[in-house]
Amino acid sequence: MSDMDEIAYVDSQRKVSGEYEALCNQCGKCCGLETDPCANLKQGVSDRYYCAVYESRLGSQITVSGRIFTCVEIREVVRVGLPHDGCGYGR
Repeated sequence: MSDMDEIAYVDSQRKVSGEYEALCNQCGKCCGLETDPCANLKQGVSDRYYCAVYESRLGSQITVSGRIFTCVEIREVVRVGLPHDGCGYGR
């Protein structure tokens, strides 16, 4: 693969990932809001939630109670099914 092909591929993957991430309704449920939330889950305006470390979220993280878990891309989660009723990725 040429350098130009690789750049085009990476750019297209970023675009697809951004479009996919935009489906999220920011309810916080995937990040444990209703059970043991990730310590990086923050509440924004209008009852929407966001990750305080979004760009570096993947990998080992910790919940509010101190449990360590591995944060993965949402595509990995919905591959096996929607995480909850009303999930924006079900659109």
